[in-house]
Amino acid sequence: MEKFSLFVKFTVQEGKRENLVEILLEAAKSMVQLEDCEIYLVNIVEKELNAVYVYEVWSNEQAHQASLVLKTTQTLIQRAKPYITGMEKMGTFITKGGKGIS
Repeated sequence: MEKFSLFVKFTVQEGKRENLVEILLEAAKSMVQLEDCEIYLVNIVEKELNAVYVYEVWSNEQAHQASLVLKTTQTLIQRAKPYITGMEKMGTFITKGGKGIS
């Protein structure tokens, strides 16, 4: 059992972190309907006021790619774009297992 995992850092406009957090939490709610998305976590670091981190675990990379073209996802991306000033892929991983992974 191997999974595809992704860890991304979004840099946002000053004072707009919570705006992006709200949109990403909506994305997390929409992922509940996707069986192939096992984990979608939105994270902040208190001292990084212009950053939001997202950690995702998918059944495979193709499932993640397919999620990006869904209408709901595209709508949320368009809403988030005005707040994002940068994006850094911290890493992609092959998840071998652990607590929380089926």
